[in-house]
Amino acid sequence: MTSIQVPPDTLGDPVALAQRFPADFAWGAATAAYQVEGAAAVDGRGPSIWDTFSHAPGRTQNGDTGDTACDHYHRWRADLDLMAHIGLRAYRFRISWPRIQPGGSGPTNAAGLDFYDRLVDGLLERGIEPWVTLYHWDLPQQIEDRGGWLQPEVVERFAEYTGIVAHRLGDRVGAWMTLNEPRTFAFMGYGTGEHAPGRRGWAGALRAAHHAHLAHASATAAIRAIRPAASIGIGHDVADLLPASHSAEDLAAVVRYDGAMHRWFLEPTFGRGYPADLVT
Repeated sequence: MTSIQVPPDTLGDPVALAQRFPADFAWGAATAAYQVEGAAAVDGRGPSIWDTFSHAPGRTQNGDTGDTACDHYHRWRADLDLMAHIGLRAYRFRISWPRIQPGGSGPTNAAGLDFYDRLVDGLLERGIEPWVTLYHWDLPQQIEDRGGWLQPEVVERFAEYTGIVAHRLGDRVGAWMTLNEPRTFAFMGYGTGEHAPGRRGWAGALRAAHHAHLAHASATAAIRAIRPAASIGIGHDVADLLPASHSAEDLAAVVRYDGAMHRWFLEPTFGRGYPADLVT
């Protein structure tokens, strides 16, 4: 690992500090659509599972919702100016699926596409590279009503939605991520019920995870069909694991946890299939 020495006189200048990074380092920031955009019922956006979940009593702390959030939908120009001010070179933003396809399939919402069109152009005008993430947990509610990530339909729907976005933005966006943290939305959304849509049951969680793998593959193909040279990835969330002790039981527990929470997602992504030690 190469350390970067920061002269004291640059500490108060965010642009000068950002320029200390190597030229090929994507110094940036990231947001999620539902967490920052607000405008939940503006310009034709449809409801997502997080709209439904957060409005259900007792589901979120203080009953908070994303109805307004940071109001990025209306304040995006000022937000991009702030990014330029602190010297960001890249911005990874999430597309709101229900803002593009309010019902999760079929006709597109022109106002939603126009918003992301303006956002991409605004980033490029400020010298900031746009990185697009296609899904950060805000599944259109109508798809959830038919089973959501538990049903294979979601794979086809996600590929259709991806193609719409890639067709509109692919001439200016070269860096794409399909899904953000599939482990979290599959296991906490469909296993423990702590996240939207609040379903419980590990059989369902594993089905959701499987369909997420298939959706990643279908979305990758959809992007490649429009922009063959695109850089495409997936946002897995992983953590360093340490056993509580050096006992055989604790060491085995770490292997099981790593398999269930990490390798169950990483190994299929790299074409290795599901971990053999976990499949019975």
